[in-house]
Amino acid sequence: MGIFGNRKSATTATAAVNPELAALTGDYTIDPTHSTLGFVARHAMVTNVKGSFVDFSGSLHLDGSDPSRSTASLDVKMDSITTGNADRDGHLKTADFFKTDEFPTMTFRSTKAEALGGDDYRITGDLSILGVTRPITIDLEFNGVAKDPYGNDRAGFEGKAEILRSDWGLTWNAALETGGVLVSDKIKLNFDISAIRNA
Repeated sequence: MGIFGNRKSATTATAAVNPELAALTGDYTIDPTHSTLGFVARHAMVTNVKGSFVDFSGSLHLDGSDPSRSTASLDVKMDSITTGNADRDGHLKTADFFKTDEFPTMTFRSTKAEALGGDDYRITGDLSILGVTRPITIDLEFNGVAKDPYGNDRAGFEGKAEILRSDWGLTWNAALETGGVLVSDKIKLNFDISAIRNA
């Protein structure tokens, strides 16, 4: 069973599947303490720099019986960016990159959800950075549901996407003496999400 539903046909034990789907359907709040919004950028053409955003909030509506009716919303505080290096983090907040004083928040609003089979799903939506809004597609893998020790019903999933930062006007770079550039245009996004079902 997957986070946005199940593609099993009516011939496969419908009575056994539908109660699970119904149990999954509902509204959820993303738990930032147990979730990760990460990214990877190629640096100097030879290595990867990994980072994340630590201050964010979001919500999900999961529809187990009709995946296309599932939705996701996310708001990220850009000042919360961290790459493990204070100087680099400070540079990323300046006008060279995210201009966090002028554009403090990055947002994602889903526009489409699809079941791909098994535990694989795809969600398409609008990503807004620096006042520019462009569509992105995120591939998701459902990790399951569980009740935590505090009685919360949790749903978990992992996601990944690739974007070109230049599509959002993030074009700062520096040329290398050996050819190439300091920071890659392609950025890999990765998500590890734990969401709590609303009471």
